[in-house]
Amino acid sequence: MRLWADEIESHRDEARAALGPLPAARSIFGSGTDPAGDLFRRASEARERFAERASQTPIGPSELAEDRVIEGPGGALRLRVFSPEGLARGLFLHIHGGGWILGGPEMGDPKNEALVRNHGLAVVSIDYRLAPEYPYPAAADDCEAAASWLLSEGAKEFGAERIFIGGESAGAHLALVTANRIRDRLGGLIHGLNLVFGIYDLNGTPSQRDNGGRKDLLDPEGIRMFIEAFTPGMSEEQRRHPDVSPLNADLSDLPPALISVGVNDHFRDDSLFLGARLLADERPVDLAVYPDSPHGFSHLPTKMAATFQKRADAWWGKRLMGNGS
Repeated sequence: MRLWADEIESHRDEARAALGPLPAARSIFGSGTDPAGDLFRRASEARERFAERASQTPIGPSELAEDRVIEGPGGALRLRVFSPEGLARGLFLHIHGGGWILGGPEMGDPKNEALVRNHGLAVVSIDYRLAPEYPYPAAADDCEAAASWLLSEGAKEFGAERIFIGGESAGAHLALVTANRIRDRLGGLIHGLNLVFGIYDLNGTPSQRDNGGRKDLLDPEGIRMFIEAFTPGMSEEQRRHPDVSPLNADLSDLPPALISVGVNDHFRDDSLFLGARLLADERPVDLAVYPDSPHGFSHLPTKMAATFQKRADAWWGKRLMGNGS
């Protein structure tokens, strides 16, 4: 039994060839087992290396985007807003990845602009506070504040009320945390979750520790560094809390979800376990698994990435037509 269609099977040779010498997470964040106090220096160095790589990317910021500032729990909170012409068909709260320590909402500009042009969505991407300077719960609190603003102002600002949430990697983690907070604290209704190669158990799933030697962007050491920066000094019991590890939350009434992950990804089991829990709770879930695909594979110039995008577009089409159950 395979978890993917014949079309995807036909793309595997190209996907393997595209793996090449993938840089491990520690090549950005640094190596070694330094104490938590040194995370500040290593995070700063990681951001410098990340910015250097980003500067080599020919794609610039989107001309559709405008910055908006709202009041957040830590002061001014910047939102990157994409508005369609006319009334929006829905509102998408996007949360960028980067291991909770680096990056910003501009990382999502190309895909967020495509959501506006292809699906008529209004997109709001969050410039949440980063660890280790601002560890948990700062990022989650910022995302909740942005969600609260969208719940109260979305219809007036964009002419739409249906809210979707999603993100990539650490952003997918924060998206699931935010969805649970909207349900439990804000009493809001979410119409869909788009979760891309996320981490949902911060105590570690089996694949986080060992992905079978498959080529991946991540490695266990790098993952531990990111988690320690985000949750410094937390015990396993504290990291088990549903607001920290949302795989442990009550998932019984979550909205339809698209969960995407590559087989090579060290976060593979996080997505598989989340998908299984949603299925067991009889929730509508589309679990999209891509063979020979590492963390971040959707950014590679491959047919596998194109298939990922095709499936995501189809999911958006169903959800916006109200036919996504």
